[in-house]
Amino acid sequence: MSCGAFLPLCSGFRPYRPYAWLVFSGEVMADRGVDVSALSKEVREELAELDLELSEGDITQKGFEKKRAKLLASCFPNTDMTLSDVQLSGGHSGDATSSPEAPGPSTSSASKHHRAHRSGGARDERYRSDIHTEAVQAALAKHREEKMPLPMPTKRRSAFVQSPGDACTPPGVPVNSRVSTKIQQLLNTLKRPKRPPLSEFFLDDSEEIIEIPQPDPNTPKPEGRQIIPVKGEPLGVVSNWPPALQAALARWGATQAKSPALTALDITGKPLYTLTYGKLWSRSLKLAYTLLNKLGTKTEPVLQPGDRVALVYPNSDPGMFWVAFYGCLLAEVIPVPIEVPLSKQDAGSQQIGFLLGSCGVSLALTSEVCLKGLPKTPNGEIIQFKGWPRMKWVVTDTKYLTKPSKDWQPHIPTANTDTAYIEYKASKEGTVMGVAVSKLSMLTHCQALTQACNYCEGETLVNVLDCKKHMGLWHGVLTSVMNRIHTITVPYSVMKACPMSWVQRVHIHKARVALVKCRDLHWAMMAHKDQRDTNLSSIRMLIVADGANPWSVSSCDAFLNVFQSHGLKPEVICPCATSPEALTVAIRRPGARGAPLPARAILSMGGLSHGVIRVNTEDKNSALTVQDVGHIMPGALMCIVKPDGSPQLCKTDEIGEILISSRAGGTMYYGLPGVTKNTFEVIPVNQSGAPLRVVPFTRTGLLGFVGPGSLVFVVGKIEGLLMVSRRRHSTDDLVATALAVEPVKTVYRGRITVFSVTVFYDERIVIVAEQRPDASEEDSFQWMSRVLQAIDSIHQVGLYCLALVPANTLPKTPLGGIHTCETKQNFLEGNLHPCNILMCPHTCVTNVPKPRQKQPVDVGPASMLVGNLVAGKRIAQATGRDLGVVEDQILIRKHQFLSDALQSRAQTNPEHILYVLLNAKGVAVCTATCAQLHKRAEKITATLIERGGLNAGDNVVLLYPPGVDLIAAFYGCLYAGVIPVTVRPPHPQNLTATLPTVRMIIDVSKAACILTTQPLMRILRSREAAASVNVKTWPTIIDTDDLPRKRPPHIYKPPTAEMLAYLDFSVSTTGMLTGVKMSHAAVSTLCRSIKLQCELYSSRQIAICLDPYCGLGFVLWCLSSVYSGHQSILIPPLELESSLPLWLSTLSQYKIRDTFCSYSVMELCTKGLGTQTEMLKARGVNLSCVRSCVVIAEERPRLSLTQSFSKLFKDVGLSSRAVSTAFGSRVNLAICMQGTAGPDPSTVYVDMKSLRHDRVRLVEKGAPQSLPLMESGTILPGLRVIIVNPETRGPLGDSHLGEIWVNSPHSASGYYTIYGEESLQADHFNTRLSFGDPNTLWAKTGYLGFIKRTELLDASGDRHDALFVVGSLDETLELRGLRYHPIDIETSVSRAHRSISESAVFTWTNLLVVVAELSGSEQEALDLVPLITNVVLEEHHLIVGVVVIVDPGVIPINSRGEKQRMHLRDSFLADQLDPIYVAYNM
Repeated sequence: MSCGAFLPLCSGFRPYRPYAWLVFSGEVMADRGVDVSALSKEVREELAELDLELSEGDITQKGFEKKRAKLLASCFPNTDMTLSDVQLSGGHSGDATSSPEAPGPSTSSASKHHRAHRSGGARDERYRSDIHTEAVQAALAKHREEKMPLPMPTKRRSAFVQSPGDACTPPGVPVNSRVSTKIQQLLNTLKRPKRPPLSEFFLDDSEEIIEIPQPDPNTPKPEGRQIIPVKGEPLGVVSNWPPALQAALARWGATQAKSPALTALDITGKPLYTLTYGKLWSRSLKLAYTLLNKLGTKTEPVLQPGDRVALVYPNSDPGMFWVAFYGCLLAEVIPVPIEVPLSKQDAGSQQIGFLLGSCGVSLALTSEVCLKGLPKTPNGEIIQFKGWPRMKWVVTDTKYLTKPSKDWQPHIPTANTDTAYIEYKASKEGTVMGVAVSKLSMLTHCQALTQACNYCEGETLVNVLDCKKHMGLWHGVLTSVMNRIHTITVPYSVMKACPMSWVQRVHIHKARVALVKCRDLHWAMMAHKDQRDTNLSSIRMLIVADGANPWSVSSCDAFLNVFQSHGLKPEVICPCATSPEALTVAIRRPGARGAPLPARAILSMGGLSHGVIRVNTEDKNSALTVQDVGHIMPGALMCIVKPDGSPQLCKTDEIGEILISSRAGGTMYYGLPGVTKNTFEVIPVNQSGAPLRVVPFTRTGLLGFVGPGSLVFVVGKIEGLLMVSRRRHSTDDLVATALAVEPVKTVYRGRITVFSVTVFYDERIVIVAEQRPDASEEDSFQWMSRVLQAIDSIHQVGLYCLALVPANTLPKTPLGGIHTCETKQNFLEGNLHPCNILMCPHTCVTNVPKPRQKQPVDVGPASMLVGNLVAGKRIAQATGRDLGVVEDQILIRKHQFLSDALQSRAQTNPEHILYVLLNAKGVAVCTATCAQLHKRAEKITATLIERGGLNAGDNVVLLYPPGVDLIAAFYGCLYAGVIPVTVRPPHPQNLTATLPTVRMIIDVSKAACILTTQPLMRILRSREAAASVNVKTWPTIIDTDDLPRKRPPHIYKPPTAEMLAYLDFSVSTTGMLTGVKMSHAAVSTLCRSIKLQCELYSSRQIAICLDPYCGLGFVLWCLSSVYSGHQSILIPPLELESSLPLWLSTLSQYKIRDTFCSYSVMELCTKGLGTQTEMLKARGVNLSCVRSCVVIAEERPRLSLTQSFSKLFKDVGLSSRAVSTAFGSRVNLAICMQGTAGPDPSTVYVDMKSLRHDRVRLVEKGAPQSLPLMESGTILPGLRVIIVNPETRGPLGDSHLGEIWVNSPHSASGYYTIYGEESLQADHFNTRLSFGDPNTLWAKTGYLGFIKRTELLDASGDRHDALFVVGSLDETLELRGLRYHPIDIETSVSRAHRSISESAVFTWTNLLVVVAELSGSEQEALDLVPLITNVVLEEHHLIVGVVVIVDPGVIPINSRGEKQRMHLRDSFLADQLDPIYVAYNM
């Protein structure tokens, strides 16, 4: 027996010994200690008042100690006392009066008033412990000293229903709510040292992320000897015990017919009816007869013996349930009691359906009243509950039952191993399984309970528990009938209305036994003040059903403290431990009068988290006091095994799972043989792995140890166990700590739940509670941050998330508790809808890979090159096909200058139509032949020369809507020898946002003149414009709408092709305005390159749906047709907003083979027309003519969008091979474009982890952490590309990610800046490699990418080299030494929840900020915070610092459909976003 390990306390134990922590009741904990029970009542009350003041923050720790010492000094004049001198002794006489809601019998009126004023609301005494509250207060005081404010989340006032306290906010933003201040606060909190130390971080291996566990050398280890199984007392054989339980009922029904079996109460707590043993027997008999003979026909009965039947009865009608249960036993069908389903979507309803399915139940017994209350379909049938099999319902009220014929007798065999009944049990994951109990087990269990509890015939028992399952069923329905006990049932509904009802019943009926939970003890204490004459002296056994919960000890103490004066004897309190599988595991037997009370264990929580029993001497703040649950049941054998892995026996000072071998336990999970073996047929093994004995044991799911005298101690349950970083934490302990954070004005005490979610290779703790409607934002945030601190200090574990939801929104179990599994499901699916949330990933996620240390650049580029060659890797470079040489001098001139090309076409082919402009209806509103365009250009030239007073080389801004006027103005400038600068016109409805950009380009380009239309000229000079910019300082504005027919005196001929042709201004995604200089030579080479790539000839027709102001969009809209002679159908993208199908119907109507568009256009069509392909078909839209649809962009190809577009419009004939992308940059407007002759663009899958290290590792499709990338199009003719290390400027191998450099005759010649600082960025355009080919001049694109040689062949028959663009170098995020691309994180974020329509990320002071647009209702806003944090952590190994939830359309997007992340960042930091919610992750 393990009691052999116990020694007297005085023998100077070393701390690790198992039982050194046991303190006996009545003994004093230290030589200088004080027995508080010896103090006078007044002093005790004053101490309690002081305790309360400290717990609610009305007094400092120091002031508290001073006052307390002073108070005690008056009682013990000769002693010098401090706080630590007064400790509670271990027994029931603990000072429970310090609980403000559990005062002694009388209280002074003054203090009564004071308490009422400050009480934090009703406490859930299950988790009440004064020692624990004191510990929490000490932990919080320590944090208060650090004075580190946490940034409070920002919430939009309109977003949530406001509490009264929040309604009146003073005008103006308080300083501390500014984003920058809050980020500073957040950074301060993140500077705190993390736990665990760095040695426990793991390295990010390039192949796999592997944790390298480094065990802490200070971890306590078990040091006792191996435990010996503990035997219960033998189960005695009593001569008059019945052979079966039904036989006992038959006996009492015949011999004691008038004896009361059951009394039921009405809602007010008064007796409603009493069922005698005679009535119980006769009604059960009737039901058994009806079930077997009156359902169905004689030849085809509905029920056979052994069939399973569901019992659906409310707790408020125990009589009907008793009759149904015994009726089933007599009919030899198997009852399966379940809860009454209240709605179709009941929490856990689907799981109950799983139970009914696994047990093969198709018939349900219920009462008439209950049946009427079940939800019905419109035609009166009972609805099909979610997940349930089809059910037949049978009403069992007496009037529907048939009296058995005289010759019919029920068959009552001697108890055997057949199943008697099935009790449901929910697992940690929420699955509901049925535990089958055999007839023999049922009878043996009743016998063991009778012996352990010493039940006598004719006793009275008050049962407050649910009589359908567990102890309410075992004691209150089965054992009571075996012993002819009178049971008085007090249902939950009665307890809610009248909490004292069970105490009154004990008093009135002089009950000998009461069966309660800690909750019932607490409720009775709360209500006892009105009851003066209650007497509990008749009780010989107060069985506490949840006494195995470590937090029950304080409830028992407090209850005893209040009711001892009402006759309650300390020795009658009997906690017990039970489990659905093993039934009753252990129960404390009532002690003899005056005998010493059992011991308490004061355990170190640190030890418990490692599964080891340790004395807690140093830090009582992290101690757990546990009471025993008595001895194991008669006839049982118990051992304790390790809770994970093989069932190996524990050592004596180790916590493990309790296993029971007994005839009185469950036999299996009905219908689930696989799971059964693991639970009901466990063979424990010793340390060498040898089996202990052949007898199988059953797992109880309880964690505990054996104390001295073979007493059983339970410290938690397996299902409440959270394993975080290889340490165990109990959900009950965490709830207790959270509820000890006073004052609880914020949440409801009974409505709090704890669970863990797996995020990034570890369990993370989440606490969810219901917030009181009157709690203010400030109160809630304060409470949440204090809970974090308390749990961190006491349990040494970080919380991942703390969420508060509105009152009455958490899913409930049928008996009113919180349904944890459903809550967890809602949390993970984003359906929890919190009103407050606090995420703390920085505190608790300690296993992110170490930051990468950048290698010092000792290895020169030459060595890198040689290293690559030695490793057999190609240098990453690729070349477009040859441009060819133009021989003819006239052709050269025509090809060198676009102005010459237009004049030549106007002469040789004047009627050839170059441009057709369509409006929203698809009607050609303007066409331009070669001659018309030339003449319009001449008119503009004449006006410029006449009115502009311009010199050759002056800059002229063209401010036009997309159309032919813009093109004519461009060529008019070329004819006049001035430099055109195309600028997007301001948006008339949004001048404040768009006009400053126009002004900036005009100022930066030093424009001498503005060409525009009449409406735009009016806008530029309007009063609205004056509000945004200075309208008096515009350069000369010329409107070109009604120009006179004049020809210019001469057309300008540039002396060399290196002269400037035009300036291309664009705002980059990082918010930089850059203008690049395009020479005539570059323009003509670019047009020639595009002509060759796309096979553009004068007989061809292309459709363009692009913005024509910069980049490749401008080249295709304005330049290409004049050079190549093909016809361009122009579709302004703005027209699509009023007529979505315009572009696609144009392609079909004109039978276009080649079209060019932007991502914005493609997205508009995908989102707006994706569901309307049938409508397009009906309109006759057919896209089978389209050979190539090229998306023009300066970014990584958006693969998911192009694939969606292809799939959606496949139904209207679009070829899956048609869609491809082009790529250009500021330094070179067109680098890649999918031509007509090259191979189809290829797609590869790269490993994202390697990409962060600037390495390219190809993986299979679907591999974890794989990123699909599409080739950006074929490299244009005459262009060379090389991949270069941006730091060393040396060439890279094709397995590396590097900057894309290009060598091309059509690169821009430099940046255009005001102060002539071109030299600063000159190396962007003319730079050399540091090694390899030092003569070639390259242009740096500023984009990262790689080149891969594919198996495909290009036009010349060689293997094709594909260029893959990964992202802009300026936009990459350098976090933890790794390189991240915003788009990858954004893709993950957008997948996190259905309501995220768009997202953007940026960094600020090394914090990752995620902005998400919410398309759903605002109550979903806070659901996004944990989901975004989870997904970024899981997929990118990054901890999000700030999550900002905004309205749709807040993230700024430029004309090319690219996100302006830097603009967004500036708006966020300047508090200009009006976010719905901002969460600062701790």
